[in-house]
Amino acid sequence: MRLGRRGLTSVAQLDRAAVRAVSRLPEGRHDAILRNLSAAATKGKLWFAFAGVLGTISGKPRNAAIHGLMALGIASAVTNLGFKTLLPRTRPLPEHLPAFRFVQPQPTSSSMPSGHSASAVAFTLGVAMVHPGLGAALAPLAAGVAYSRVHTGAHWPSDVVLGSAIGAGAAFLTRKWWPVRPPVPVAERTPADAPAIDDGAGLSIAVNALGGSYSPATETRLREIFPKAHIKVIAGDDDVEEEIRAAARKPGTKALGVWGGDGTVGTAAAAAVEHSLPLLVLPGGTLNHFARDIDTRVLDEAVNAAKAGTAAWTDLGHVTAGRGLDGTHEVTELTMLNTASIGVYPNLVRRREHLEHALGKPLAGIIAGLRTFGAATPTTLRINNVPHKLWILYLGRGRFYPRDVAPLTRPVLDDGVLDIRMVTADEPFARLRLLWAVFTGTTGTSKVTHLSEAVRLSIETDGEPLVVAVDGEPLAGVRTAEFSVRRRALRVYTPLS
Repeated sequence: MRLGRRGLTSVAQLDRAAVRAVSRLPEGRHDAILRNLSAAATKGKLWFAFAGVLGTISGKPRNAAIHGLMALGIASAVTNLGFKTLLPRTRPLPEHLPAFRFVQPQPTSSSMPSGHSASAVAFTLGVAMVHPGLGAALAPLAAGVAYSRVHTGAHWPSDVVLGSAIGAGAAFLTRKWWPVRPPVPVAERTPADAPAIDDGAGLSIAVNALGGSYSPATETRLREIFPKAHIKVIAGDDDVEEEIRAAARKPGTKALGVWGGDGTVGTAAAAAVEHSLPLLVLPGGTLNHFARDIDTRVLDEAVNAAKAGTAAWTDLGHVTAGRGLDGTHEVTELTMLNTASIGVYPNLVRRREHLEHALGKPLAGIIAGLRTFGAATPTTLRINNVPHKLWILYLGRGRFYPRDVAPLTRPVLDDGVLDIRMVTADEPFARLRLLWAVFTGTTGTSKVTHLSEAVRLSIETDGEPLVVAVDGEPLAGVRTAEFSVRRRALRVYTPLS
């Protein structure tokens, strides 16, 4: 105890000596600058302003802002709710500094530790962990805020030192939160033989006019590009699947084209494989994820690939679903271009996409995840004959990136695997663990998230039938389902460079 008292006495003596040194500094413009800087950082206003600016810049700056605010939040909570209660201390008095330097009114809370310093260091280091350049730019400002608390008589120097240490600790505590995502692998394509389609001779195109971005000008534009192509516009009471198959069967057809979204393209892919035809994907639907992955998001990209005859192999997923509706039993077989999911994954993606234009993907992902998993009810089923309670079962045809519960891109078309991602409720306190993982951006490493790969997977429910979404299209009444990969089953026109 004596050593403790001696140590405190030594700290107090050093504090007073430092404040006396500050008091002897001449008056100047720096007094007003430091006073205003200190006021600007009160309640974190300065750092929230910087976060707001960085939040308008997508990528690392926005992620850095989120990381900095998380660190600031922890530092502020620890300082104000913990240390200031446990370590009561009187602030410097007016007689310790000249009147022109001592700012009134002074805060009434404990002097130890400095909340301004804790927030400044936490935000700056949090930003630096994601974007070192921005962190270095903010460092002088953070140092100025910390010093201003001594210069204006709000804190003793040791308060600033302890506050800064708390801020640094808070930042390092969050160093694994919202980690910087590893780079996505470079897109790889396995070339495949396909005829060059110049004027459209030998090309049959099925145009789904029942949705997406179709207009009468669509057909006109396609006829201008491919004057010799057979073009069938599917509208009214037409059966989409039958009309696509009829286009593939048309005599003289060397390649099958399709205008529509992922659901329509999946139907066309099955017909193309059945008739050994390469597929030309013309993006015209609400969702064109497959067109994005084969680099034909723009009509000109697809047309140029077709006219050059550049194509690549892609795997296809195959789904066999046993359905029981009103006591009946039927088997439905589907081609899976992109993904299948069970549980709340469609709601999660829909909420994230609704918010990301205004908030950016990181913050939109947090809010969408918290809203979705906060109210979700787990689904009970057997996966490969093992019982599970889960919120999400996600199956990607091929490896998707990033490696978390909301993947975005697939650089390789023919890797031969199912990308399996489960978010389960089997573990103790599963919902709290999941919400924490969503908030901290650690869903990819959370105990409730399970990432694996396989070439085949089966599911079965003993209770209520499931709704399985395949490429965004819901399939109701599913009691059993088997998913598999057909390696290099389809040739698609795509730019190869």
